Amino acid sequence: MSGFVEKPEPIQVPGLVHLHTGKVRELYQNEAGDLVMVASDRMSAYDWVLPTEIPDKGRILTQLSLWWFDQLVDLVPNHVISTDVPAGAPADWAGRTLVCKSLKMIPVEAVARGYLTGSGLAEYNDSRTVCGLALPEGLVDGSELPAPIFTPATKAAVGEHDENVSYEEVARQVGAETAAQLRQATLAVYARGRDIARERGIILADTKFEFGFDGETLVIADEVLTPDSSRFWPADEWEPGHAQPSYDKQFVRDWLTSPASGWDRKSEQPPPPLPQEVVEATRAKYVEAYERLTGTSWS
Repeated sequence: MSGFVEKPEPIQVPGLVHLHTGKVRELYQNEAGDLVMVASDRMSAYDWVLPTEIPDKGRILTQLSLWWFDQLVDLVPNHVISTDVPAGAPADWAGRTLVCKSLKMIPVEAVARGYLTGSGLAEYNDSRTVCGLALPEGLVDGSELPAPIFTPATKAAVGEHDENVSYEEVARQVGAETAAQLRQATLAVYARGRDIARERGIILADTKFEFGFDGETLVIADEVLTPDSSRFWPADEWEPGHAQPSYDKQFVRDWLTSPASGWDRKSEQPPPPLPQEVVEATRAKYVEAYERLTGTSWS
């Protein structure tokens, strides 16, 4: 069992129809048929959406995605129409709202990996493959791969695990032409993000994207290259052979699995609220990632 510890009631706004509550985002549709995405400060870990929020997290994710969309616009178009807050919406929506094109979404998590860790490491240790792609012997947690790889996953509902699948399975599900477009775009965006991050002293270990079609045009959607969708590691601390320090939910995961939390991950009990020091340390990591990547201070 997993999901929301306390599922929020969506805010009702005149002229907007609420469509979906995700782990982080609330999704609405306006009268023009456009989507309105609002990034909350919710935090998820181990397939649970936690009862404690991280202040400013939704704004940081939104502003960082917008910065990245600008860096990627020559590679792939994005879904953003505007950042205008709809009339009648709460003032708190400022900075965390995107008005977006309604796309025909591809039901695949488009994952690119340049380094071996996480679920990819687990599969490699079993079979020397990741999503069916053969990799050389001798790789360890944190190893850089010979070249970045496209390792797609099927999208899961809240509380469920995404499942890694082969490229052949993606081609079977969405068609060979779409699968080829997806792989090409994913690896191109990863390479751009990796190079920009590297200039700023950050390793982009892996990341996931969502794509959809606007007519015949492939468009990147949702968030892009944020600490929620990517593994960012400080380059000066990179040392293969063990888990790397990272700009993400590390403090949250570490506390939840420590004796201090009193929580048994294998139980069906929901996780407890986060202590203030974990909240502050996690927020600081999100702010640091934003500032190092964009070169601007968060305020």
